[in-house]
Amino acid sequence: MNNPTPESDADLLRKIKNGDSAATRILVDQYLDRIVNYGYRMLGDRAEAEDVAQEAFLRLWRNLDKWRAEKPVIHWLQRVTYNQCIDRLRKKKPVDIEAVPEPVDPFENPAQALHQAQVSAAVNVAIQQLPERQRAAIVFAHQEGLSNIETAEIMEISVEAVESLLSRGRRGLRKLLEDLRPELEGDV
Repeated sequence: MNNPTPESDADLLRKIKNGDSAATRILVDQYLDRIVNYGYRMLGDRAEAEDVAQEAFLRLWRNLDKWRAEKPVIHWLQRVTYNQCIDRLRKKKPVDIEAVPEPVDPFENPAQALHQAQVSAAVNVAIQQLPERQRAAIVFAHQEGLSNIETAEIMEISVEAVESLLSRGRRGLRKLLEDLRPELEGDV
């Protein structure tokens, strides 16, 4: 299934309710990476992101009987993941920026790889410094590619509130990344 729809999700969930393990694998394969990646961008910790994703799927399995097929399952999973990330961020103690590990170098050109790793790390650190709701809106809209309407639904706020969060988040990122502006032109 390349483009999941509310109908295809509802069909998979019906099969899952009837004990079809292949349908379970298909649903998890469709959405697990997106949920883990979102959690990682919000939390900055891969293990925590995987825990959040696991909990999101467990909640889905527990609530199968209550599922209504109006929207794709991914929207529900993203809302649960968003709420869990916000809960964890509120409980989390501040992290020393120096403790953030350097990313592994996937490029052949060491100078280019170093530069891209530094820019990427700086952007990720800047995103982590944004207030929780601004961070969530930025990640949903810019890194997940969701529309403002979808972001509003997941965050359970108005589209205008999303637009305001995005605007403030972008301003915050511009300020935090001012020194990198020539290298990021057009990305923030």
